[in-house]
Amino acid sequence: MAEAVRKFAVAETPLYREAPNNIEAEQALLGAVLVNNDAFYRVSDFLKASHFYEPLHRKIFEVSAELIRMGKMANPVTIKTFLPADEKVGDMTVAHYLARLAAEAVNVINAADYGRAIYDLATRRALITVGEDMVNIAYDAPVDMAPSEQIEDAERRLFELAETGRYDGGFESFTDAVKTAVDMANAAFMRDGHLSGVATGLRDLDRRMGGLQPSDLIVLAGRPGMGKTSLATNIAFNIASSYEPAQQADGSFKANNGGVIGFFSLEMSSEQLATRIISEQTEIPSSKIRRGEITETDFEKLVACSQMMQKIPLYIDQTGGISIAQLAARARRLKRQRGLDVLVIDYIQLMQGTSQRAAQNRVQEITEITTGLKALGKELGVPIIALSQLSRQVESRDDKRPQLSDLRESGSIEQDADVVLFVYREEYYLRNKEPKPGTLEYTQWETEMNEARGKAEVIIAKQRHGPTGSVGLGFQGEFTRFFDLAEDSHLPDRFE
Repeated sequence: MAEAVRKFAVAETPLYREAPNNIEAEQALLGAVLVNNDAFYRVSDFLKASHFYEPLHRKIFEVSAELIRMGKMANPVTIKTFLPADEKVGDMTVAHYLARLAAEAVNVINAADYGRAIYDLATRRALITVGEDMVNIAYDAPVDMAPSEQIEDAERRLFELAETGRYDGGFESFTDAVKTAVDMANAAFMRDGHLSGVATGLRDLDRRMGGLQPSDLIVLAGRPGMGKTSLATNIAFNIASSYEPAQQADGSFKANNGGVIGFFSLEMSSEQLATRIISEQTEIPSSKIRRGEITETDFEKLVACSQMMQKIPLYIDQTGGISIAQLAARARRLKRQRGLDVLVIDYIQLMQGTSQRAAQNRVQEITEITTGLKALGKELGVPIIALSQLSRQVESRDDKRPQLSDLRESGSIEQDADVVLFVYREEYYLRNKEPKPGTLEYTQWETEMNEARGKAEVIIAKQRHGPTGSVGLGFQGEFTRFFDLAEDSHLPDRFE
């Protein structure tokens, strides 16, 4: 008896499992679109032709979408000329099949439900593909592929799937690209300050750059002591503190103003970074905070500031010597769990490459890092501010303003960056050249020092989508704070 049951069970087991699909839901949705073209707009924001399981259904949806977007009518009569006439669906022609779809159409109200069902099944099929690839690669992994690399690759593919419901890549029609460009212009028009990107909170810098543009790699460079980290933390805090989330149709949140910040601090600990930001906000020098030389009023300010800062979406990762692959994996995770609008890395030269060949050559390693950061920015759709050191050749010149050739260790930093910013403070160099008091040189130095005191320059040396030039900022060293200088039109009248 047991043997008979076993044989029966084996006979009943299918030889293969069909990928998840719902042909009836696809037919119902296409019928609704062909009867009432308004049904298309119920699903067009999330459903693509590639989400359909049946190839003919993909073609029908694709042709209908093109006609509707052109303002034309999509129905069984108008679309049949764009489909293969000699193809058969069972014993029906394509024209007959289209007529049947329209005749058995569902109500337009249900279109979104059917669209969501098709989308979910397409996502499940993509998950199966990822899972199969993971198993196959794990069984037949090449010698030079470490398990950690496979984990990072699987995590990247799952992230892409979670973000978009499909794999990125392949060609995009120019129509879609133009639509995206127009949407960006509209968003800039509606946003505070009319910026297409995320506002840094520094007026003159935003005017020159239009804010921080999505997917841009922005390299912020300078010699030690110029204030690179201070400027990066100022911008990060400005963006995080002005964060205003807006709920989207799918329940997710998108930044109306400001944004969520991910800050990779490879040089300083999170406590040191927090101390800098607290000092900037409370106007209590960070040296006094560390030594405990504060009054009771100062302490109350610190407590109030820390309570306010707990609410802002600024996340710090203080892992030193992180590799580009680890950084990418953590950034993806942050975007999934908390959201992410801007990524800050302090700084490039403290990062590591992942390939063995790159580890043997520093120039190749930096090239791998900058290429990886540029790719990560495009993948996540967020601007990345990466800090960089400059070479010592700046110090040997009379004019110490940095140039693109001063970027240290690799031309790839200059090449991969969409924007290169240099921080320069004349005051720093003048202070080191103080002559003896009472001399003619001292009088001249004092005049120059008074002119340069409390001022900084951000030099835009490269910008793919805007002008280069220089932006003047104020700098308060004791609070590590950069700020906008007053415009001439806002100054009081001066009388000679």
